[in-house]
Amino acid sequence: MPATRIHLVRHGEVHNPGRVLYGRLPGFGLSELGTRMAAASATAWHDAGVDVRRIVASPLQRTQESAAPWAAAYGLDVTLDERLIEPTNRFEGQRPGFTKRSVGRPTEWPWIANPFRPSWGEAYDSIASRMLAAVTSAWESTDGGDVVLVSHQLPIWTVHRKLAGEPLWHDPRKRRCDLSSITTLERVPATSSGRFTEVGYADPAQSLRVSAVDEGAV
Repeated sequence: MPATRIHLVRHGEVHNPGRVLYGRLPGFGLSELGTRMAAASATAWHDAGVDVRRIVASPLQRTQESAAPWAAAYGLDVTLDERLIEPTNRFEGQRPGFTKRSVGRPTEWPWIANPFRPSWGEAYDSIASRMLAAVTSAWESTDGGDVVLVSHQLPIWTVHRKLAGEPLWHDPRKRRCDLSSITTLERVPATSSGRFTEVGYADPAQSLRVSAVDEGAV
């Protein structure tokens, strides 16, 4: 039989003193607090007896570091999957307010021409397609038990909106996908022809987020 549930885990707080949009830029790992947030999520699931049998992460540094406590808790290796990666974004390296600044930069007008796609980076449809393909592969990869996929805020939120039948374009300020949160999916019916549905959202690191800085996500 395939996996029972898929858990989409967002990475912890990133060390980002310049508070820039880090996107896929190298060198953006977890802060000390982010490491504790990632551990809080892994510990919560392990202590609750969740039967995790496989751990897969985006290849970026912050997601691999967030997957490490899960690997330690469950005694498993971490597999990397490019499909879980942060979307591309032309504003990488810039501080907040970049879309407003583009109004005064004619060369960047094509980047902000269509926020519903969006025109500044990977299309929402593309994000949803690759993420659900990764979810399907994970679901098929084990004989029972659960699979943890460590990814990023926008990819996880795009899956949420896709499965909920909502438009993929949205206000980034209203995403319900906090640092080290866990979004859980099941396939109903549990056959290859079934569709995935969201069945839970947990925030094990909530108490640590009081002092966290959550800036820089695409």
